Amino acid sequence: MARIAPTLLTSLLGLAALAASAAPAEASQTHFRAQPLNLPEAIRLVVRDTVFRCGPASCVAPRASSRAELVCAALAREVGGLASFSAGGRAFDAAALEACNRRAR
Repeated sequence: MARIAPTLLTSLLGLAALAASAAPAEASQTHFRAQPLNLPEAIRLVVRDTVFRCGPASCVAPRASSRAELVCAALAREVGGLASFSAGGRAFDAAALEACNRRAR
């Protein structure tokens, strides 16, 4: 029994390290974050050259070659408007978000 405990502890520590290292990698791949006014039916949306993954609270996507304003407008057009949008950790202010939603119509 004494041999099992160190092996189990080593395995658990390895799994914890793996889980901790996966979270930053996933977070670093998120460049765009948006909160749609209405939740989209699709979990995966392709707008312009960007693939968004949508959950119950927001849609996220990695960096793309299109400018943030174009990605915002394309996503807003697809989902029917956005309550918030950010690119590279910088949230669009009220004027930029209004312009994004206006271009989507």
